[in-house]
Amino acid sequence: MIASLDHLVLTTSAEKACIDFYTRVLGMTLETFTGGTPPVERKAFRFGGQKINLHVKGREFEPKAHLPVPGSLDLCFLASTPLADVISRLEREHWPVIEGPVLRTGATQKIRSIYVRDPDLNLIEISEPA
Repeated sequence: MIASLDHLVLTTSAEKACIDFYTRVLGMTLETFTGGTPPVERKAFRFGGQKINLHVKGREFEPKAHLPVPGSLDLCFLASTPLADVISRLEREHWPVIEGPVLRTGATQKIRSIYVRDPDLNLIEISEPA
């Protein structure tokens, strides 16, 4: 019945810092679009064939999660470059790796992962095939 994930929603309490992290540090593309009823300007991060819609705490769009809380996500991204290059980029951007590299079990294969926190303290796992 379900084929794949189209998008997810990230709620932030620090919009500028969040945008900086996902674009400058992780290299995602910021997209602005109009959506909702009534139509309003919204923001999202694009990467690969996926998207993360951005909600700002207290200014969420309806419908929304029952209890949208910044810092409650635990996400795993598959890197488009070797994990060593990801680590080098994080070091250049002065973004600390809190764990890893470590071996984990991904959705379709074994993966090697590192972990960082975004500005809202969401846990971000970045992985490559092991």
